[in-house]
Amino acid sequence: MLSKIKSCSINGLKVDSIEVEVDLANGLPAINIVGLADVEVKESKERVRAAIKNSNLEFPLKRITVNLAPADTKKEGTHFDLPIAMGILAASGQLKNEFSASDFIAIGELSLDGGINRVKGVLPMLLEMCSNGIKKVILPKDNLPEAKYVMGIECIGVESLSELQKYINGCLLLEPQKGQIQNIKNENSKGLDFKDISGQENLKRAMEITAAGNHNLLMIGPPGSGKTMAARRLPSILPKMTFQEAIEVTKIYSIAGLLDKDEGLIHSRSFRSPHHTISNIALTGGGRIPRPGEVSLSHYGVLFLDELPEFNKIALEVLRQPLEDGVISISRVNASYSYPSKFMLVAAMNPCPCGYYGAKTENQCSCSPQQVKRYMGRISGPLLDRIDIVVETASIAYNDLVGRSKIEDSNTIKKRVEKAKEFQQERYFGTDILNNSQLAPSDIKKHCKTDAEAKNILQIAYNKMKLSARGYNRILKVARTIADLDASEIIKEQHISEALQYRNTNNIFKF
Repeated sequence: MLSKIKSCSINGLKVDSIEVEVDLANGLPAINIVGLADVEVKESKERVRAAIKNSNLEFPLKRITVNLAPADTKKEGTHFDLPIAMGILAASGQLKNEFSASDFIAIGELSLDGGINRVKGVLPMLLEMCSNGIKKVILPKDNLPEAKYVMGIECIGVESLSELQKYINGCLLLEPQKGQIQNIKNENSKGLDFKDISGQENLKRAMEITAAGNHNLLMIGPPGSGKTMAARRLPSILPKMTFQEAIEVTKIYSIAGLLDKDEGLIHSRSFRSPHHTISNIALTGGGRIPRPGEVSLSHYGVLFLDELPEFNKIALEVLRQPLEDGVISISRVNASYSYPSKFMLVAAMNPCPCGYYGAKTENQCSCSPQQVKRYMGRISGPLLDRIDIVVETASIAYNDLVGRSKIEDSNTIKKRVEKAKEFQQERYFGTDILNNSQLAPSDIKKHCKTDAEAKNILQIAYNKMKLSARGYNRILKVARTIADLDASEIIKEQHISEALQYRNTNNIFKF
């Protein structure tokens, strides 16, 4: 007897519809799984056999053939356990076979006792299947928190194979869960606030511009000057995520298996801070079965690289493509995977190996000019050219540390950032542009209008600073953000001047 159960397969963010065909025939008892199945899919036959027996159901002593169609699509993951078990039970007459032909899919991993375990990647699978016309899904009960955000599909959460059999055969009633749009909580701050930082007004201003335009930032200064402290407080001034942004980020975390069991949606913008020993595969994503790396886990958030020159140079160079394109592509022999990576790169470094070159502190620099040159040379020109804002941080003065002057808190700065974001949303309405950092050269000509004085300063700076075309465009994008913070549609002289001071890398990297 033949039965068919619908399921799906996920490769990167691409989801394919899969039909699980199960045929029972006379012959020596055996299970054969065909259809380009990966190792974990082929191992499912042992889990399925034990789960059916331990659920007080009958495992047919037949020759069982399981075909995952289409046969030329690679299948990975343990979520095929449930549809295979359902197909075997339907083909042997233990499930209502007419249910297998209805408009639904099944996903879930089986434990040996018949329990149905949580699986990865449920959210992207359901979003794609819903767009393909699927109206109902049977899935593990533990995956319901993330499934509830998919509109237009009914989700039936089950805990065990025996419970599922009773439900399908009409002996048990399970209430389906329907998707709905949820309000996004504002959880960006996590108790960190800019009011904790004394002095460093130039650094705070650079952080404000970074947040308002989603620019990349590099901080250079001696140890203890507040670089890491400021970076960890950057999420506290970032705007709240939209529901669509939250869904995109949650899809990535769902595939990576990092989604909280009780919370089905990522509410706060990511702040990822990998150690400098990280490999280029862990940073960008990859592996035998490619999974998202740090650049994708930082999507719509912040990727913070502390002690930038200590990172492997190969790992740093692979950042160039995702920084430019907002997407990371991972190629393998049999497939190519793409993950979104629209993140803000925030990096911190010392001016020399000992950290005290040019610092006005009791600690004196002990590095030779060759050591400083070699240390600074670890940051390549092409990578540096993709950083919009470079800011120097000095040691904090005593008066700033103990002074009683009022310090702006994160909420005050955030209001200005949100106001600048509103200007950008109005300007780019109807386009794919979300913020100033995404402007293409053609968009810059259209949206970055300058007055005569600003054009004159920009021309002088271009020749004197020997800027590249990319550097020129990035100065205009930063100036556009500064003008938005001033609620000015025209980029003026002071906006260009401030943007130029964040681009004066020739003096910093003069060795």
